[in-house]
Amino acid sequence: MYPIIRVLKEVVMARRMPDLGPLDSHVSYHRCWPQDLDYYMEMNNGRILTILDLGRTGLAQRAGLLAALRKNGWGLTIAGSSARYRKRIRPFVKFRMVSKAVGWSERFFYMEQSIWIGNDCAVQVLYRAAVTDKNGIVNPALVFAAVGMDQPSPEKPAWAQAWIDADNTRPWPPEDDGTS
Repeated sequence: MYPIIRVLKEVVMARRMPDLGPLDSHVSYHRCWPQDLDYYMEMNNGRILTILDLGRTGLAQRAGLLAALRKNGWGLTIAGSSARYRKRIRPFVKFRMVSKAVGWSERFFYMEQSIWIGNDCAVQVLYRAAVTDKNGIVNPALVFAAVGMDQPSPEKPAWAQAWIDADNTRPWPPEDDGTS
């Protein structure tokens, strides 16, 4: 089940925090609850991706994006991701989530999120996201104008740009091998 209560809590808490610029980090704190666990008694990898939604929601709230989405009838969607899982998140463990944009293109926003248990990084994910309307993808320049910002994308980290470049070589749609 989607953690609606957690999302609402994140939005309320983010509203009380200072606004963020497009490249600032949103930091939030969470706990691994029993409903997050798989049969290995650790946070399920799919649940981790769902919990990371909370950090993106807080970031969007503080950067003014949620208000712009509502005002313009836009949606926000994930268009790709690359995840690294390096440390198990056990029951009742508190963790810190860091969410930030690393850059954008003429179509997509690129965000990095990480989960930290103490000083150890447990998870890191790079996302490609898009703002959409009834006609498709909204240019990030229009999105930034809607939140009162006007600045070019910084140079993306080399590792993020390498993922973007590699993913651009991937065929879409994938080849159908006829087994379905």
